[in-house]
Amino acid sequence: MSDTPRTDAEAFLPHDSKYRVCDADFARQLERELNAANDRIKRLEEVGDELLRDNEDMANINRWHKAKYE
Repeated sequence: MSDTPRTDAEAFLPHDSKYRVCDADFARQLERELNAANDRIKRLEEVGDELLRDNEDMANINRWHKAKYE
């Protein structure tokens, strides 16, 4: 199974080409979704870091660092 099934489903072969391409609207949709996901990750990291500052339980600190950096 491919790690890019949505792109694979949208890709097509243009005339006289051995390369598969995708429509620009589809690429823009993927970029908007990626930007939204990255924004959400950033917000979650900020909240996690803030909660961590208020928590002195080493188990929670270690779990957060593992989740954030691995």
